[in-house]
Amino acid sequence: MEKNFFEWVLFFIQGNWQQFLLGTATTLLISLSGTIIGFFLGLGVSLIRYMKSDDKTTLFIKSIIKFFQIIVNIYIAIFRGTPMIVQAMVIFYGLPVLTKGSLNLDPLPAALLIVSINTGAYMAEMIRGGVDSVDPGQLEGAQAIGMSHFQAMLSIIFPQAVRNVLPSIGNEFIINIKDTSVLNVIGVTELFFTSKSIAGSYAKYYEVFIITSVIYLFLTFTISLILKSIEKKIDGPKNFEILPLQDGNSVVIKKGKGV
Repeated sequence: MEKNFFEWVLFFIQGNWQQFLLGTATTLLISLSGTIIGFFLGLGVSLIRYMKSDDKTTLFIKSIIKFFQIIVNIYIAIFRGTPMIVQAMVIFYGLPVLTKGSLNLDPLPAALLIVSINTGAYMAEMIRGGVDSVDPGQLEGAQAIGMSHFQAMLSIIFPQAVRNVLPSIGNEFIINIKDTSVLNVIGVTELFFTSKSIAGSYAKYYEVFIITSVIYLFLTFTISLILKSIEKKIDGPKNFEILPLQDGNSVVIKKGKGV
């Protein structure tokens, strides 16, 4: 007797739950690692983009700064202007050609490299937007008390910029979870590749990819809730109380729930 839709779904879950679990774990590993590495890469790129020179800077140093700023701008333009699936094909199959076979990456390390450098380009633009949202007077004030441009950016501007773009960073993580599906073109056994293999064995694509859709939806929805909770934790309580001090000044105290 032919199975109905729900029986097929149950059949695939019972018979292939380990493969689905392994594919999901691989997807999370690539997307999470790629997002973290991409964040620090984007932060480094942003530091280079905001490097300044003054009258004391030698012409050689100015030339070096300008050279690296041009390089990072080209990097951002390329990796934001081309699809990840194309980048995966070029990097995975291109590196052995360029290195004459001396550098052959396995699919998983190649996937981590691809997602990281792709994410780094987007993170650099997110951080740029976050920096632009910070009051320029803070940079001027920091320099007025003797901090260098680099010190002010690293200690004052960038921490605020990162907080401002935290929702965008979380959104990039969620996008990476979904975009890892394109890495099946280089043989990465992530969730999509695993699902396609299972579906091909029984020629039952609809039933299998319904399961896959539910897994992706569960991942993105759960992570969205976690990220919102983290944002609220960073913001702290929203209740404030102004307390007078003995010297006539006042101080703002944050109060938690029930205080």
